[in-house]
Amino acid sequence: MSEAAVVGLLVATVQFATLVYLAGLGELIAERSGVLNLGVEGMMAMGAVSGFMMALATGRPWIGFAFAALVGMAVAGIHALVSVVMGAGQVVSGLAITIGGLGFAAFIGQDAVRERADAVFTDLGIAGLADIRWVGPILFNQPPVVYLAGLLGVAAWFVLNRTRLGLALRAVGESASTTDSVGHSVTLLRSGAVLIGGAFAGAAGAFLSLYMAAGWTEGLIAGRGWIAVALVIFGAWRPGRLAAGSLLFGFTLALQPRVQTFDLNIFGLEVNTISPALLGILPFLLTVVVLIAISFRARHRPSPAPAALTLPYRREER
Repeated sequence: MSEAAVVGLLVATVQFATLVYLAGLGELIAERSGVLNLGVEGMMAMGAVSGFMMALATGRPWIGFAFAALVGMAVAGIHALVSVVMGAGQVVSGLAITIGGLGFAAFIGQDAVRERADAVFTDLGIAGLADIRWVGPILFNQPPVVYLAGLLGVAAWFVLNRTRLGLALRAVGESASTTDSVGHSVTLLRSGAVLIGGAFAGAAGAFLSLYMAAGWTEGLIAGRGWIAVALVIFGAWRPGRLAAGSLLFGFTLALQPRVQTFDLNIFGLEVNTISPALLGILPFLLTVVVLIAISFRARHRPSPAPAALTLPYRREER
Protein backbone atom coordinates (compact mmCIF):
# COMPACT_ATOMS: atom_id res chain seq x y z
CA MET A 1 0.00 0.00 0.00
CA SER A 2 1.42 3.38 -1.01
CA GLU A 3 2.02 6.29 1.32
CA ALA A 4 -0.56 8.35 -0.57
CA ALA A 5 -3.20 5.67 -0.03
CA VAL A 6 -2.51 5.48 3.70
CA VAL A 7 -2.58 9.26 4.08
CA GLY A 8 -5.79 9.48 2.08
CA LEU A 9 -7.36 6.84 4.33
CA LEU A 10 -6.37 8.70 7.49
CA VAL A 11 -7.54 12.05 6.12
CA ALA A 12 -10.93 10.51 5.36
CA THR A 13 -10.96 8.88 8.81
CA VAL A 14 -10.76 12.30 10.47
CA GLN A 15 -13.56 13.62 8.27
CA PHE A 16 -15.90 10.69 8.88
CA ALA A 17 -15.04 10.89 12.57
CA THR A 18 -16.05 14.55 12.54
CA LEU A 19 -19.37 13.66 10.94
CA VAL A 20 -20.40 11.11 13.56
CA TYR A 21 -18.76 13.06 16.40
CA LEU A 22 -20.86 16.17 15.77
CA ALA A 23 -24.07 14.16 15.78
CA GLY A 24 -22.90 12.01 18.70
CA LEU A 25 -21.93 15.03 20.78
CA GLY A 26 -25.43 16.45 20.44
CA GLU A 27 -26.91 13.09 21.41
CA LEU A 28 -24.58 12.92 24.42
CA ILE A 29 -25.79 16.31 25.67
CA ALA A 30 -29.43 15.25 25.30
CA GLU A 31 -28.87 11.92 27.03
CA ARG A 32 -26.96 13.49 29.91
CA SER A 33 -30.17 15.41 30.62
CA GLY A 34 -32.17 12.16 30.66
CA VAL A 35 -33.64 12.29 27.15
CA LEU A 36 -32.96 9.58 24.58
CA ASN A 37 -33.12 10.97 21.04
CA LEU A 38 -33.51 8.29 18.40
CA GLY A 39 -34.38 10.94 15.84
CA VAL A 40 -30.74 11.79 15.04
CA GLU A 41 -30.91 10.12 11.62
CA GLY A 42 -33.95 12.16 10.58
CA MET A 43 -32.46 15.38 11.95
CA MET A 44 -29.26 14.79 10.03
CA ALA A 45 -31.25 14.23 6.83
CA MET A 46 -33.20 17.43 7.33
CA GLY A 47 -29.99 19.32 8.07
CA ALA A 48 -28.28 17.87 5.00
CA VAL A 49 -31.01 18.82 2.53
CA SER A 50 -31.84 22.22 4.04
CA GLY A 51 -28.19 23.23 4.38
CA PHE A 52 -27.46 22.18 0.81
CA MET A 53 -30.46 24.05 -0.61
CA MET A 54 -29.66 27.18 1.39
CA ALA A 55 -26.05 27.09 0.17
CA LEU A 56 -27.34 26.75 -3.39
CA ALA A 57 -29.59 29.77 -2.91
CA THR A 58 -27.06 32.04 -1.17
CA GLY A 59 -23.75 30.81 -2.53
CA ARG A 60 -22.34 30.70 1.03
CA PRO A 61 -21.65 27.35 2.74
CA TRP A 62 -21.56 28.85 6.24
CA ILE A 63 -25.07 30.23 5.81
CA GLY A 64 -26.21 26.78 4.70
CA PHE A 65 -24.41 25.22 7.67
CA ALA A 66 -26.02 27.61 10.16
CA PHE A 67 -29.44 27.15 8.57
CA ALA A 68 -29.06 23.38 8.81
CA ALA A 69 -28.34 23.71 12.53
CA LEU A 70 -31.51 25.80 12.96
CA VAL A 71 -33.56 23.26 11.03
CA GLY A 72 -32.15 20.43 13.15
CA MET A 73 -33.06 22.44 16.24
CA ALA A 74 -36.60 22.98 14.95
CA VAL A 75 -37.09 19.27 14.31
CA ALA A 76 -35.66 18.51 17.76
CA GLY A 77 -38.25 20.93 19.14
CA ILE A 78 -40.94 18.45 18.11
CA HIS A 79 -39.18 15.71 20.06
CA ALA A 80 -38.80 18.03 23.07
CA LEU A 81 -42.48 18.98 22.97
CA VAL A 82 -43.68 15.39 22.71
CA SER A 83 -41.25 13.63 25.03
CA VAL A 84 -40.30 16.32 27.56
CA VAL A 85 -43.27 18.67 27.81
CA MET A 86 -46.02 16.11 27.17
CA GLY A 87 -44.13 13.20 28.74
CA ALA A 88 -44.75 10.74 25.88
CA GLY A 89 -42.43 7.81 25.16
CA GLN A 90 -39.00 8.99 24.08
CA VAL A 91 -38.31 5.91 21.95
CA VAL A 92 -41.53 6.19 19.95
CA SER A 93 -41.11 9.95 19.50
CA GLY A 94 -37.53 9.58 18.31
CA LEU A 95 -38.37 6.82 15.84
CA ALA A 96 -41.23 8.91 14.45
CA ILE A 97 -38.83 11.83 14.00
CA THR A 98 -36.39 9.61 12.10
CA ILE A 99 -39.05 8.14 9.80
CA GLY A 100 -40.71 11.50 9.21
CA GLY A 101 -37.43 13.36 8.80
CA LEU A 102 -36.07 10.94 6.21
CA GLY A 103 -39.31 11.03 4.24
CA PHE A 104 -39.73 14.81 4.36
CA ALA A 105 -36.08 15.39 3.44
CA ALA A 106 -36.49 13.14 0.39
CA PHE A 107 -39.63 15.05 -0.59
CA ILE A 108 -38.31 18.61 -0.33
CA GLY A 109 -34.97 17.64 -1.86
CA GLN A 110 -36.34 16.13 -5.07
CA ASP A 111 -35.32 19.09 -7.20
CA ALA A 112 -31.85 19.28 -5.64
CA VAL A 113 -30.80 15.69 -6.36
CA ARG A 114 -28.92 16.48 -9.57
CA GLU A 115 -27.60 19.84 -8.43
CA ARG A 116 -23.95 20.40 -7.61
CA ALA A 117 -23.17 23.08 -5.08
CA ASP A 118 -20.54 25.60 -6.02
CA ALA A 119 -20.60 26.93 -2.45
CA VAL A 120 -19.05 24.10 -0.45
CA PHE A 121 -16.45 23.95 2.28
CA THR A 122 -12.83 23.72 1.20
CA ASP A 123 -9.73 22.58 3.04
CA LEU A 124 -8.01 25.28 5.06
CA GLY A 125 -4.43 24.24 4.32
CA ILE A 126 -2.78 25.92 7.31
CA ALA A 127 0.35 27.64 6.04
CA GLY A 128 3.61 26.09 7.18
CA LEU A 129 1.90 23.02 8.65
CA ALA A 130 -0.14 21.49 5.85
CA ASP A 131 3.00 20.49 3.95
CA ILE A 132 4.47 18.43 6.80
CA ARG A 133 4.81 14.83 5.66
CA TRP A 134 2.07 12.56 6.97
CA VAL A 135 0.87 14.85 9.76
CA GLY A 136 0.22 17.92 7.59
CA PRO A 137 -2.52 16.55 5.31
CA ILE A 138 -4.17 14.65 8.16
CA LEU A 139 -4.31 17.37 10.81
CA PHE A 140 -3.66 20.70 9.11
CA ASN A 141 -5.36 20.45 5.73
CA GLN A 142 -8.93 19.74 6.73
CA PRO A 143 -12.18 21.69 6.24
CA PRO A 144 -13.03 24.24 8.96
CA VAL A 145 -15.87 22.10 10.32
CA VAL A 146 -13.31 19.56 11.56
CA TYR A 147 -11.70 22.18 13.79
CA LEU A 148 -15.08 23.55 14.81
CA ALA A 149 -16.14 20.08 15.96
CA GLY A 150 -13.01 19.86 18.11
CA LEU A 151 -13.76 23.21 19.71
CA LEU A 152 -17.37 22.23 20.34
CA GLY A 153 -16.19 19.03 22.01
CA VAL A 154 -13.92 20.97 24.37
CA ALA A 155 -16.72 23.45 25.08
CA ALA A 156 -19.19 20.63 25.82
CA TRP A 157 -16.71 18.98 28.21
CA PHE A 158 -16.09 22.29 29.99
CA VAL A 159 -19.77 23.17 30.35
CA LEU A 160 -20.77 19.69 31.53
CA ASN A 161 -17.95 19.34 34.05
CA ARG A 162 -16.93 22.84 35.12
CA THR A 163 -20.06 24.99 35.20
CA ARG A 164 -23.23 25.22 37.29
CA LEU A 165 -25.31 24.74 34.16
CA GLY A 166 -23.49 21.50 33.42
CA LEU A 167 -23.98 20.33 37.00
CA ALA A 168 -27.71 21.02 36.75
CA LEU A 169 -27.89 19.23 33.38
CA ARG A 170 -26.12 16.16 34.74
CA ALA A 171 -28.27 16.24 37.86
CA VAL A 172 -31.53 16.25 35.92
CA GLY A 173 -30.27 13.23 34.02
CA GLU A 174 -29.73 11.38 37.30
CA SER A 175 -32.78 12.48 39.29
CA ALA A 176 -35.30 14.89 37.83
CA SER A 177 -37.29 15.18 41.07
CA THR A 178 -34.22 16.13 43.09
CA THR A 179 -33.20 18.74 40.51
CA ASP A 180 -36.73 20.15 40.54
CA SER A 181 -36.75 20.33 44.33
CA VAL A 182 -33.72 22.65 44.39
CA GLY A 183 -35.35 25.11 42.01
CA HIS A 184 -34.19 24.08 38.53
CA SER A 185 -36.71 23.68 35.73
CA VAL A 186 -36.60 20.09 34.49
CA THR A 187 -38.55 21.01 31.37
CA LEU A 188 -36.25 23.89 30.50
CA LEU A 189 -33.04 21.93 31.06
CA ARG A 190 -34.15 18.88 29.12
CA SER A 191 -35.76 20.82 26.29
CA GLY A 192 -32.64 22.97 25.92
CA ALA A 193 -30.41 19.89 25.79
CA VAL A 194 -32.61 18.28 23.12
CA LEU A 195 -32.60 21.47 21.04
CA ILE A 196 -28.80 21.68 21.20
CA GLY A 197 -28.58 18.03 20.21
CA GLY A 198 -30.81 18.70 17.22
CA ALA A 199 -28.65 21.64 16.15
CA PHE A 200 -25.54 19.44 16.26
CA ALA A 201 -27.29 16.71 14.24
CA GLY A 202 -28.44 19.21 11.61
CA ALA A 203 -24.92 20.65 11.37
CA ALA A 204 -23.50 17.14 10.94
CA GLY A 205 -25.89 16.53 8.06
CA ALA A 206 -24.82 19.79 6.43
CA PHE A 207 -21.16 18.80 6.72
CA LEU A 208 -22.02 15.70 4.73
CA SER A 209 -23.89 17.50 1.96
CA LEU A 210 -21.67 20.60 1.82
CA TYR A 211 -18.31 18.87 1.89
CA MET A 212 -18.07 15.10 2.03
CA ALA A 213 -20.67 14.40 -0.67
CA ALA A 214 -20.90 17.96 -2.04
CA GLY A 215 -24.49 17.28 -3.03
CA TRP A 216 -27.80 15.87 -1.92
CA THR A 217 -29.47 12.57 -2.71
CA GLU A 218 -32.05 10.47 -0.96
CA GLY A 219 -30.43 8.05 1.47
CA LEU A 220 -27.37 10.25 1.90
CA ILE A 221 -27.20 9.77 5.69
CA ALA A 222 -27.06 5.98 5.24
CA GLY A 223 -27.39 5.01 8.90
CA ARG A 224 -24.71 7.31 10.27
CA GLY A 225 -27.20 8.81 12.71
CA TRP A 226 -27.64 5.40 14.30
CA ILE A 227 -23.88 5.05 14.58
CA ALA A 228 -23.82 8.39 16.42
CA VAL A 229 -26.38 7.08 18.93
CA ALA A 230 -24.32 3.93 19.50
CA LEU A 231 -21.18 6.02 19.91
CA VAL A 232 -22.62 7.71 22.99
CA ILE A 233 -22.88 4.31 24.68
CA PHE A 234 -19.42 3.37 23.43
CA GLY A 235 -18.04 6.62 24.85
CA ALA A 236 -19.68 6.06 28.25
CA TRP A 237 -21.44 9.44 27.95
CA ARG A 238 -18.11 11.34 28.03
CA PRO A 239 -16.99 13.76 25.26
CA GLY A 240 -13.37 12.54 25.30
CA ARG A 241 -14.24 8.88 24.93
CA LEU A 242 -16.81 9.81 22.33
CA ALA A 243 -14.02 11.40 20.28
CA ALA A 244 -11.91 8.24 20.51
CA GLY A 245 -14.85 6.10 19.44
CA SER A 246 -15.58 8.46 16.57
CA LEU A 247 -12.08 7.94 15.21
CA LEU A 248 -12.55 4.17 15.37
CA PHE A 249 -15.88 4.27 13.56
CA GLY A 250 -14.57 6.95 11.22
CA PHE A 251 -11.82 4.55 10.21
CA THR A 252 -14.31 1.81 9.28
CA LEU A 253 -16.44 4.28 7.32
CA ALA A 254 -13.39 5.59 5.47
CA LEU A 255 -12.07 2.10 4.83
CA GLN A 256 -15.25 0.83 3.22
CA PRO A 257 -15.00 2.60 -0.17
CA ARG A 258 -11.19 2.30 -0.34
CA VAL A 259 -10.34 -1.23 0.71
CA GLN A 260 -10.82 -2.64 -2.80
CA THR A 261 -8.09 -0.36 -4.09
CA PHE A 262 -5.56 -1.77 -1.64
CA ASP A 263 -3.30 -4.53 -2.84
CA LEU A 264 -3.38 -6.54 0.38
CA ASN A 265 -3.37 -10.24 1.12
CA ILE A 266 -4.64 -11.33 4.54
CA PHE A 267 -4.37 -15.04 5.37
CA GLY A 268 -4.44 -15.87 1.68
CA LEU A 269 -7.48 -13.68 0.97
CA GLU A 270 -7.14 -10.87 -1.55
CA VAL A 271 -8.78 -7.86 0.09
CA ASN A 272 -9.71 -6.26 -3.22
CA THR A 273 -11.89 -9.26 -4.08
CA ILE A 274 -14.26 -8.72 -1.14
CA SER A 275 -17.80 -7.76 -2.18
CA PRO A 276 -18.67 -4.06 -1.76
CA ALA A 277 -21.97 -5.11 -0.23
CA LEU A 278 -20.12 -7.05 2.46
CA LEU A 279 -17.80 -4.14 3.12
CA GLY A 280 -20.81 -1.89 3.60
CA ILE A 281 -21.84 -3.69 6.77
CA LEU A 282 -18.47 -3.14 8.49
CA PRO A 283 -19.49 -0.02 10.48
CA PHE A 284 -22.74 -1.61 11.62
CA LEU A 285 -21.08 -4.91 12.45
CA LEU A 286 -18.62 -2.97 14.59
CA THR A 287 -21.57 -1.23 16.26
CA VAL A 288 -23.13 -4.55 17.21
CA VAL A 289 -19.82 -5.95 18.49
CA VAL A 290 -19.22 -2.85 20.61
CA LEU A 291 -22.71 -2.95 22.12
CA ILE A 292 -22.33 -6.65 22.97
CA ALA A 293 -18.94 -6.00 24.59
CA ILE A 294 -20.37 -3.14 26.62
CA SER A 295 -23.31 -5.27 27.78
CA PHE A 296 -20.93 -7.95 29.07
CA ARG A 297 -18.79 -5.33 30.78
CA ALA A 298 -21.87 -3.80 32.44
CA ARG A 299 -22.54 -7.08 34.26
CA HIS A 300 -19.50 -6.55 36.45
CA ARG A 301 -19.72 -2.82 37.14
CA PRO A 302 -22.38 -0.10 37.46
CA SER A 303 -23.65 1.35 34.20
CA PRO A 304 -22.36 4.87 33.42
CA ALA A 305 -25.68 5.72 31.77
CA PRO A 306 -27.68 8.57 33.34
CA ALA A 307 -30.07 7.00 35.86
CA ALA A 308 -33.12 8.93 34.61
CA LEU A 309 -32.50 8.25 30.92
CA THR A 310 -35.81 7.66 29.04
CA LEU A 311 -37.83 8.35 32.22
CA PRO A 312 -40.44 11.10 31.75
CA TYR A 313 -41.03 13.55 34.57
CA ARG A 314 -44.25 15.21 35.62
CA ARG A 315 -44.07 17.62 38.48
CA GLU A 316 -47.42 16.63 39.96
CA GLU A 317 -46.07 13.10 40.54
CA ARG A 318 -43.64 14.29 43.22
